[in-house]
Amino acid sequence: MKNYEVTFIVDPVLSGDEIKATAQTYIDHLKGEGCTIVHVDDMGLRQLAYPINRRSSGVYFCVEISSESGAMIPKMELALRRDERIMRFLTVSLDKYGVKYNEDKRNGLIGKRQEEEVAEVEEKPARSAKPAPKAKTEAPKAKAKTPAPKEEAPAPEAKVEEAAPEAKAETPAPEAKAEEAAPEAKAEEAAPEAKAVKKEEE
Repeated sequence: MKNYEVTFIVDPVLSGDEIKATAQTYIDHLKGEGCTIVHVDDMGLRQLAYPINRRSSGVYFCVEISSESGAMIPKMELALRRDERIMRFLTVSLDKYGVKYNEDKRNGLIGKRQEEEVAEVEEKPARSAKPAPKAKTEAPKAKAKTPAPKEEAPAPEAKVEEAAPEAKAETPAPEAKAEEAAPEAKAEEAAPEAKAVKKEEE
């Protein structure tokens, strides 16, 4: 016995009944050729990798069959090529590993492994999320360290204030010199008056 897998894509523009009728047409055709239908997988509407006949999606069907000879394959492929409702098709000959894989897939052995992996992936973020409260407790410590520079900041202001009185003390000095110079000028101004008085007395 030879095993085959026929996958074809039906145009999604058709109604649900027409899509099922199209798939049933080829299932009946294979039965008429003396093939045994092992399994029919209706994968439903899926996105296409690239546009086909201006369509971006299609309805996928996968039919696994077994037959004594592969004489019916050319007839079936010719019918699929002529049908406008079929966008693409692919016929694959299965070896013992392919048959075993399909059996495991139908029995749910492959799906269970995937579900376990998904569960493990979901648990890992939950474990990594636990240390989050520690980060919150460390945040106030960082805030407590920040006020220390604020206490040191007033020191330069004090220096500025201390320097200000010195500057004030220095500024009056020229005034004082001017005042000191002023009496000398007054004395000089008074000197001619004194000479004039002495001349009158004479």
